[in-house]
Amino acid sequence: MIRILILTAVFAVFGTAQDRPDPVTAEFAGDYFAAGSAVRIQTPVEGDLIAAGGNVSVRAEVGGDAVAAGGDVRIESPIKQGGVYAAGGRVMLNSEVARNVRLAGGSVEVGPQAKIHGNASLGGGQIEVTGAVDGYVQAAGSNVYLNGPVTGDVHVTARDLELGPNARISGKLQYRTQAELKRDAAAVVGGGVERLSSPARTLPDTAVESTLARGMGIAWMLGLMVLAAFLVGTMPAAADRITASVAARPWTDIALGFVGLVCIPFAIILLFVTVVGLPLGLLLVLGYLALLLIGYVVAGIAVGEIVLKWVQPAHASQRSWKIGAAGLGVLIVMLLSGIPLLGWLIAFLALLMGIGAVLSQLRRKRPDMIASAEA
Repeated sequence: MIRILILTAVFAVFGTAQDRPDPVTAEFAGDYFAAGSAVRIQTPVEGDLIAAGGNVSVRAEVGGDAVAAGGDVRIESPIKQGGVYAAGGRVMLNSEVARNVRLAGGSVEVGPQAKIHGNASLGGGQIEVTGAVDGYVQAAGSNVYLNGPVTGDVHVTARDLELGPNARISGKLQYRTQAELKRDAAAVVGGGVERLSSPARTLPDTAVESTLARGMGIAWMLGLMVLAAFLVGTMPAAADRITASVAARPWTDIALGFVGLVCIPFAIILLFVTVVGLPLGLLLVLGYLALLLIGYVVAGIAVGEIVLKWVQPAHASQRSWKIGAAGLGVLIVMLLSGIPLLGWLIAFLALLMGIGAVLSQLRRKRPDMIASAEA
């Protein structure tokens, strides 16, 4: 039942993005930002590309790094001077990349037209590499299939590992799998093959340690649920506005959250290097830490509100039900975050979405404050 509620909440959140088919875009100093239900990059980007959406398709050259997150991410044009950092339900890279590649998703594919002039780190349920990698390859997943040239070493941790007939590994293959290695007779490994055993534990797995760890985890979860309920109970109007923002434009909030997550620390550093800005920098540090915590909780509040409107629409306006739904929403997000392989991605996207929703409300409040001051 919990799994059904989780899936319902996720699709309810991201399904509303279809109401706004046109992506929100912005350009700053050559860098290009885009977010929406469907993001298609069809004109060259001079600097870095940061894109988030239900579907992200990159079909034009990118001068710097390409950072993308979404349900379906496809990069099919050259990344001229930077690397690729992408995560999603399905991630496909089928182009030349000047530097390193970091990909994570339910399904990860490095296609036959890919040419990575650097290292590749891959994580996912299904991983397939048929393109060329000039550096090393690190892969962790359920099923890993290698069928292309790799100049450096290959390190794999998986349930199943298979080398295809076009696998050409110049370095050493080290792997840790549950099943035996499947290797085509035509596959070549120049540096030798080594199967690694499971790492030995440095600390004993005692009942006391396990109980303590579970207790701390439950305490942290309950603390976040109580915080969500407190925020909804004391600031219902603000919670309603944030929920409406998440439901109306989740990918825009994720993009804004990413900008805030990255840019605020740079602002703190700039304040710290000046004596005058040191007090403000310290305040900004405290505000940033609070934003990280509240952002994660806000995502849970939004999910809980959406689930409540779907399951019990007659009670959706009652404060007691909204408070209970806020706690349930946080629980749902934390359960999703515990899913193997994809849990960290879900938690990261939830954090970005919550931060973006909070920053969006602060941005909208600022003109109202200025107008009030002028009046």
